[in-house]
Amino acid sequence: MDIKKLIKECQQNKTQSQSKLYELFAPKLYAVCYKYSRNQEEAEDTLHDGFITILKKIDQYQHKGSFEGWMKRIVINTALEKYRKEKVFPLISEDIKDEVEVEIDEENTSIDELLACIQKLPNRYRLVFNLYVLDGYSHKEIAKMLEISEGTSKSNLSRAKMVLKKSLENNQQQNLNSI
Repeated sequence: MDIKKLIKECQQNKTQSQSKLYELFAPKLYAVCYKYSRNQEEAEDTLHDGFITILKKIDQYQHKGSFEGWMKRIVINTALEKYRKEKVFPLISEDIKDEVEVEIDEENTSIDELLACIQKLPNRYRLVFNLYVLDGYSHKEIAKMLEISEGTSKSNLSRAKMVLKKSLENNQQQNLNSI
């Protein structure tokens, strides 16, 4: 089915088309939700809430740019809104000056291991890390989305990298010890 036709039918509240849209995009959008969630259940809730918002706002889509990108932005905002309500961004000092580089031993680190380490980051670090590193947002954009200062965004990214580096080093050491 043509995506423009599907969108138009969803705008006309055709249930069958809404279901088709969900079937078509849910797997990709779930992956986005999972990046911003603590666990599978939370990711599923975010996907559900995000899709409800997509269907409510589908009339606002103006066929400019990627429809998938438009939906992705909605589910990211849905996830971030949950964290804003939970106030996971306490006031912290913004005194981290050194940029931490995370070197990954690609031979000994699987993508699943890396994703598992990212998933274990504290919420405020994981959110900033995902937005900056994986989704390419600037600190200014992140600060606005999360209602924090740019300095807090930079600080949380730096701390996320430190925690991630330590976690990967520990995993690699455990792998070496098990040989």
